[in-house]
Amino acid sequence: MSERERDEKALEDVAVVDEPANHRFAALVGDAVAQPDYRRDGDVITLVHTEVPRALRGRGLAQALARHALEHARAHGLTVVPACPFVAAFVREHPEYAPLVAP
Repeated sequence: MSERERDEKALEDVAVVDEPANHRFAALVGDAVAQPDYRRDGDVITLVHTEVPRALRGRGLAQALARHALEHARAHGLTVVPACPFVAAFVREHPEYAPLVAP
């Protein structure tokens, strides 16, 4: 198994939770927290910034967080404003999420 495959397998066990009081989705990996921050206004969620600690980078965690946030939006009927450059690029690369994006 390659290092990348091991990292991807490890990510399957990472729980991502919505923390509305902190305006973020959070993934706890060891002592580190990775998160996309958001603002919510009614049925619109603006994904503002995605932060992955340096020690966790390169493992696909940011992609997993972006996917989680977008799936959360889909499940709750929210319109997405991808203000975070990473999330905006992720949506461009995954056109199945384009219908969620605000015009």
